[in-house]
Amino acid sequence: MKIAIDGPAGAGKSTVAKLVAAKLRFVYIDTGAMYRALAWAAQQEGLAAVDEHAVSSLLEKNRIRLQRDDRGDTQHVWWNEEDITAEIRTPQISQLASIVAGHPRVRALMLDLQRALAEEGDVIMDGRDIGTHVLPDADVKIFLTASIEERATRRLAELQQKGVETTLEALMEEIAERDKRDSEREVAPLKQAEDAILVDTTGRSIEQIVDQILHICQKTGESAK
Repeated sequence: MKIAIDGPAGAGKSTVAKLVAAKLRFVYIDTGAMYRALAWAAQQEGLAAVDEHAVSSLLEKNRIRLQRDDRGDTQHVWWNEEDITAEIRTPQISQLASIVAGHPRVRALMLDLQRALAEEGDVIMDGRDIGTHVLPDADVKIFLTASIEERATRRLAELQQKGVETTLEALMEEIAERDKRDSEREVAPLKQAEDAILVDTTGRSIEQIVDQILHICQKTGESAK
């Protein structure tokens, strides 16, 4: 079974996808982390995120790897032989990732990597164009969303736990800017697939969302029998 979860930044895609994957014993593929890894590497190399040729060449010459830890509750992101899991979760890398993700050549290269990963078995993959572009034939498609204020509030709590200083207002502005950029890019823009189920997480707990998606998956599995 292939499950696609799309939605804007901060909607809770990664958190929900990881929990659903654990419940179903599926492989979880965090496509956003792949773009973040490339953005981080470009920054380390002193490359401009807007330079499509330089950034895509960097991706071609290096390796991104996603690996679960021994306990299975944390996914580590590797750039070649370096674990960069913590380094890619900053507001700056988030903004740079949105820029590099807009390059057609980068998306084409990532598309091949993501589809290859999806062929490894039962998977749940989250991103912004999974149901519309990466896995258009996914068995279950979910479009996860929430208000900008709620998404910014969640992100603020995450960053505060990591000791990163910012404000709710700044995060709301960043999220609105990223929503606009992701929705308006020419290649595989953020949008809800026609056959995706809309799930609004505003004011709801993670457990409620996970239960709803598990119920959707169960109904899909039963109807396929």
